[in-house]
Amino acid sequence: MSSLFPALADFPALDDGSGEREALRFGERSLTYAGLAAAAGAVARQVRGAGRVAVWATPELETAVGAVGVLLAGLPLVPLNPRSGEKELAHILADSAPDLVLTAPGTVLPPALAASARAEVDVRAEGAVPAGPAGDLDPALVVYTSGTTGPPKGAVIPRRAVATTLDALADAWQWTDADVLVHGLPLFHVHGLVLGVLGPLRRGGSVRHLGRFGTEGVTRELASGATMLFGVPTMYHRIAEALPGDPELAKALSGARLLVSGSAALPVHDHERIAAATGRRVIERYGMTETLMNTSVRADGEARAGTVGVPLPGVELRLVEEDGSAITAYDGETVGEIQVRGPNLFTEYLNRPDATAGAFTADGFFRTGDMAVREPDGSVRIVGRKATDLIKSGGYKIGAGEIENALLEHPGVREAAVTGEPDPDLGERIVAWIVPADPQAPPALEELAGHVAARLAPHKRPRVVRHLDALPRNDMGKIMKRALTS
Repeated sequence: MSSLFPALADFPALDDGSGEREALRFGERSLTYAGLAAAAGAVARQVRGAGRVAVWATPELETAVGAVGVLLAGLPLVPLNPRSGEKELAHILADSAPDLVLTAPGTVLPPALAASARAEVDVRAEGAVPAGPAGDLDPALVVYTSGTTGPPKGAVIPRRAVATTLDALADAWQWTDADVLVHGLPLFHVHGLVLGVLGPLRRGGSVRHLGRFGTEGVTRELASGATMLFGVPTMYHRIAEALPGDPELAKALSGARLLVSGSAALPVHDHERIAAATGRRVIERYGMTETLMNTSVRADGEARAGTVGVPLPGVELRLVEEDGSAITAYDGETVGEIQVRGPNLFTEYLNRPDATAGAFTADGFFRTGDMAVREPDGSVRIVGRKATDLIKSGGYKIGAGEIENALLEHPGVREAAVTGEPDPDLGERIVAWIVPADPQAPPALEELAGHVAARLAPHKRPRVVRHLDALPRNDMGKIMKRALTS
């Protein structure tokens, strides 16, 4: 396989020939491709001979340089979430056993890392890019899952998966070296690190990281040359809320080539508010830690709210019933579990052969645990997670996602989550967890049930409503439904 970053050998110039192209910018600090090649080459020399190498993934220039340097050295990178608790961090360190932890200079590490060998990344250092790329199936990353059903598992992602996913997205999004990406995503996860940093660098384009997400930074960067924005639904919700009073934000977004949302479903209400204010539609894609990206709306396709597009080149995707039989109906109604197969997949859960074996079918498809329907045009619409979002009520299989979208269209609802709970008659009854727009006048059950029934079907209406001040969310903005208890 060719290098993950061919531009580090070419040092691309600006289109007008006025100088070297910027590769990375974090706030006021930046590196050209020549500077990145030198600094990452120094890191590669620094880690030579190590096994796995961890990086303390703060939103800083050093994290990106360290990650690129480890990959140039052909070693597996373990991104560490700086917000992990001591118990989780200790588990990840014991499980992945990195020989070295890379940090920005002066970083204060928690006690769990006290015994770990440490090296600081110097973005001004110089070293040669190593010759001889690693093999297709050599591990590029060990990324830990969120651990919602037990201790986090380390998904071993091969170099082939990184390259094929980024190239498939380049095809779907018409992503080129002329693109400048802006985002404020964390760098310990696939979305922010692989798509948001490695993606632009593989294309020979540029990435501008905001450090911390804010609509002011989005406006500034899109108004000064950035062409693409990556975000999670929480970020786009904040954008939608800010748009009515911020014409400069609306203007900046309207000039972007591509607005992409991922990591969770973007509510239809926010889709429509952004489109109405900017004339631009946010496109969605679907992926997981173990699979990188599986589907996406294409840049030249129709961005319909609620769909995540069609399978990317090289990805086989099928929906199956509970007994494993394939669903062939593209009717927008028949719910099944998504299974995928292709070069984008991880190879194993580190030190967990039992979990690895259980994750795959006999014919090599990965069981995602996500439930979806296929629309008549073949596009995929996610309705929720099998474990937390599939509700069996009155003989129907119901996805929580479409009910949540319907609830969010009610003017009295600011945030919504839907779960199921045991019911002696229905099997499970639908429970709506609501953050009201006005806490002093929350919408009543009868009002919300009628609202949902009118938009979907009577059997999809909530039978119970519970009001909250806020929904529990993780670092990526996903609602933690297991924390929602009566």
